Amino acid sequence: MRASLVLATVAATAVLAIVLGGEALAGRDPIRTVAAPWAAPGPGLPLGADALGRDILARVLAGGRDLALVSLAAAGSACALGVAGGLWAGWSRSRAARAAVALSDLLLVLPLLLVAMLAVVVLPGPPAVIAGTVLGGAPLTLRVVADATAQARHAGYVEAALSRGERGLSVLFREVLPAHAGLIGADLGQRMVLAVQLTAALNVLGFGPPPPAPDWAAMLRENLPGAGLNPAALLAPAAALALLAGAVAGLSHVLAGRS
Repeated sequence: MRASLVLATVAATAVLAIVLGGEALAGRDPIRTVAAPWAAPGPGLPLGADALGRDILARVLAGGRDLALVSLAAAGSACALGVAGGLWAGWSRSRAARAAVALSDLLLVLPLLLVAMLAVVVLPGPPAVIAGTVLGGAPLTLRVVADATAQARHAGYVEAALSRGERGLSVLFREVLPAHAGLIGADLGQRMVLAVQLTAALNVLGFGPPPPAPDWAAMLRENLPGAGLNPAALLAPAAALALLAGAVAGLSHVLAGRS
């Protein structure tokens, strides 16, 4: 079991490292035309060329960094706000805490993509992804953490700490928060997967990096007309998106299992 966890951690870390540093491995300018449009794979072009004759492999290697960084910022923001709100709402018995839980339940019924589309009207792409992920992900995190915190409030180790005279805030951060480490790790992974999906959806719709910057989601839109000429132009970025989401989900599972 431990060996499988180590293997999963190494594999996920390797995927994330390649995604973030892939541009250095490309070996070719990802925006330079090197062949005919939608040229088939061949010598020097393992995945062929795209709609403008650019190297697909170079663009795939260079096209995940910004998407991953935006997704990580969005997931971190959503998870941090949700955990902070959940700790407060689960520990406090005030009306404000109950109102916060009710508001989170209300936000959970809103379609995430619709929220992101509304955000993109007033914000550029990356901030819109962060806002959409926070509005769509933080309420669920808050709800889960609040329920776990409310249960922990009556646990023996918490009551023992309070009986020793420790203040509630100290108990909350020194006793309750560490007990939620696995839950938070798993939730962070889920928020990251959500952010990747949202970023990809907005980029496919044209709200991502402007051309000719390489981007996996934009590559799907750009190369759809030539899918019959060079299927790798679509399959490669789609596989890269799936691999990133799978690596993040696997890493979150490892973090949850180690709690």
